[in-house]
Parts: sequence; C-alpha cells; structure tokens
Amino acid sequence: MKKIVKGLIIAGVLVLLSACGKSGTQKEQTDDGKQKITFWGSWSGTQVDQLNQLIDQYNKSQDSYTVTYKVQDNVEEKLLTGMAGGEIPDVIMWDRVNTKMYAEKNALLDLDSLIEKDHIDLNDFYEETVKEMSADGKQYGIPLLVDNRSLFYNKKLLAQAGVTPPKTWEELLNVAEKTTKWEGKQLVQAGFSLDDVGLFNMWLQQAGGTMLSEDGKTTAFNSKAGLEVLNFWNQLLNEKKVYQQGFNDGTDAFAAGKVALMYNGPWALADYDKVEGLEYGVVPPVSGPNGDKGALTGGFGLVIPKNAKNKDAAWDFIKWWTINPEIGIEFAKISNWLPANKTAAKDPYFADNEKYKAFVETMDFAKIRPTVTGYSDLEKLAVNPQLENMLAEKETPQQALENAQKQGNKILKEGSSNE
Repeated sequence: MKKIVKGLIIAGVLVLLSACGKSGTQKEQTDDGKQKITFWGSWSGTQVDQLNQLIDQYNKSQDSYTVTYKVQDNVEEKLLTGMAGGEIPDVIMWDRVNTKMYAEKNALLDLDSLIEKDHIDLNDFYEETVKEMSADGKQYGIPLLVDNRSLFYNKKLLAQAGVTPPKTWEELLNVAEKTTKWEGKQLVQAGFSLDDVGLFNMWLQQAGGTMLSEDGKTTAFNSKAGLEVLNFWNQLLNEKKVYQQGFNDGTDAFAAGKVALMYNGPWALADYDKVEGLEYGVVPPVSGPNGDKGALTGGFGLVIPKNAKNKDAAWDFIKWWTINPEIGIEFAKISNWLPANKTAAKDPYFADNEKYKAFVETMDFAKIRPTVTGYSDLEKLAVNPQLENMLAEKETPQQALENAQKQGNKILKEGSSNE
C-alpha cells in the first residue's frame, strides 16, 4: 500500500513538472550584488560547521556568487515536492546512490554539455563513483567524497597475542581466535566484531561472488561463494566464538579496548584518535579463500536540480569544490572523509598517513552498490533479516540464502515492473 501511495505522489509530481519548469526564474541577489546559490544537504550538527568553513572559502574566492547551506531531512522527497511548486535549491549534496533513480524521474540536470564545455576530465575521479552518478549514458552529478570499510585493529591486543594484522580470511580467523577471551560463559574480549550483516556484499566479493546476475534482474548470491561467506561467519561466531551478538551493547567496544578487529570507515578516525590509551591501526580488507579482494564504496556527490534557478552559478560552485585537488584535500581534512578526486585522495596527507592510506589503497578495488531499482529494499527486507536469522542459529546458511533469494527476486521483479 505504501508503494502505491508513494507511486501516486511521484506520478502527480511528474505531471506538474512541465508546468513548473519555466516558473521562478528570477535570480536573487545579496545586498552586495552577488547572486545567491541555495545549497541543500542532509548534513547537520557539527557537519554544518564543516560545510560552512568550505562555503566561506568559496564565497571569498570570487565576486559573483554567495552560497548558503540549508539542512534538509528527506532531501530527495523535498526535491520532488519542490519541483511541483515549492522551493527548489540550486545544488544538492546527497548519497550518490540516489542519482540514477532521480535522474530517471526527470528531476536532475544533465551535466554533459557543461562537462564538455569546461573540458572536465571525469577520469580524475574514481571510476565507480562516476558510474554511480550517471544514468542512460548521461552524467548527472560529480562525485565529491568517498568512503569504504577497512579493517581496524587494536595494536596492544594483537601484540599481546603475538599476531600481526591479517591479510586473508584464514589469517583473520587465526588472529580473532588468539585475541578472544572468555571468563566462563562471559565474553570479555572479542577477537573480531561480526555485527554488521550489511557488509555481506563486501564479503561476497572476497569469495568471488556477486549480489546480482549480470543483467541485474535476478539475485546471484545463493551460490558457492555466498555459502562460503555464511559458513565462515558461522565458524567465527558459533564455532570459534570470537564474538557474541550484543557484546558490550550500547557502547563502542573497540574504543573501550575490548575488540581486536573490526570493519569501520574513515569517519571513525577522528573519534578514535581522541580516545586516551587506544592504539590502533587500519589495513585494507582481507582477501578471500582464492585471493579475491572485495570492498564497498559509498559517499556523497553534487547534483543540480533540472529546474534550478541558478544553474551556471551552481556549476561554478561544483567545479570549484570538486575539480581543484587542493580544495578537496582541505575539505577532507575538515570532514575526515576521502575526496573522490583521485589526485586529492592520493596526496601525501592521505597516502602517507598510517591510517588513511588503507582507505586510499582500498579505493583501488572498491565497488559501488548495484544501482538497479529495488536493490536497497532487497538488502534491507530480504537479505539482512535472513542473515540475522543465520547468525542467531535460527536458520542454516543454506536456508538463509534460499529464503533471501526467493524474497529478493520478488523485490527485483516488482521494482522492474514499476519502472
């Protein structure tokens, strides 16, 4: 029922777009004569301060435009309702994965002519991130920030156990076993934090598998590779008992020095660096049984709504922020994210940093999530619940894969029929 209602709302919005496309074209100016640029995003709290530091630099760098940031919850839905007669921003920063969907809803400006006019080389950005902001052969956004999950390790706990950071599944199992401590029936130190089933796609790549078929129409994870992943998880959690679901629930066990290994992103570095006594390092994700590497990359990009008032101004801001490596480096220092611009990301500030360099290395093989319609629901509603059941020993690994496959294929079929 929710899908039907949402579909009707979107349909109604799209009917109104042509009527609203030429309205509201008058450009606003500030008191000093600069043209206003309205910038939307979901970043809030301290992240607003980070953005405003960057925006202040841009506003002072030229005499034509002034950018103002506005926090928007549910920025994607507000874009559609805005196009039907409400407020429309000039620039949006959002999760790149949204781009294809909203490009297909005719909500975004095709940037190809602007890219060509200004001789922008998209090869300057990580290929996967560029692909994530395209649809039907057209480019609708420019990648801004990237992330991935790399392996954090507690230096003290590994040294005490006489082991080094793992590079393979086999080594991970060995390190996790040797750094796990139980007192009777109580886990007091976990060898590896196996608490995020949402990373199944990453593990599947390491086993040589894929989530979807080549055409993206059906699932492909109920496979030898998928079973290898779940059998290994079962070995870690239920046989070797290197972790326990809910361990140290409510607190960050890694920050407390009670977890030896865990996957996390670059956003965690700033907080962990503040923890007194926590000595940690970061290495790329481990390789699978046959040497396959696997990682996922997410992050943010910049788009221009199709009916934005100030397209040229918005494009000037986007270029300034994304094309100049020095700007990308500076904002990454402020925000603790990696820049999507490869030259910026491979600057010595990141590449020579003991912790950041793992994320830079991982970006060389990290893949985006599939952009087919319904994929996010497939993970959220079909795959993840079944994997949780498996970890709780309510289902066998094979049963979990089979049930997830049935539900997932149904979701993909419904998604393709609604396109």
